[in-house]
Amino acid sequence: MSEQKDTLLEFPCEFSVKAMGLSSHPDFEALVVEIVSVHVPDLAQDASRSRSSKNGKYLSVTVTFQATSKAQLDAIYYDLTGHQDVVMSL
Repeated sequence: MSEQKDTLLEFPCEFSVKAMGLSSHPDFEALVVEIVSVHVPDLAQDASRSRSSKNGKYLSVTVTFQATSKAQLDAIYYDLTGHQDVVMSL
């Protein structure tokens, strides 16, 4: 009998998380990077990129890093979605 996996990902792997928030936030990109860096201590300086929505109301921030486990990813998503300034995370 084969062991069932919790995820289709094979760790370690490169992974990107995206968080969206209001662009009126003074430094939303730094906030997202700070949340992710709690779980990824060796996060590269250039790991994030941001983009405004078409109408400029929202800002999406993508952070790419080397993921080490499903538990790490779960913790990152939990912290991002639990923050009051994060509207959505993918």
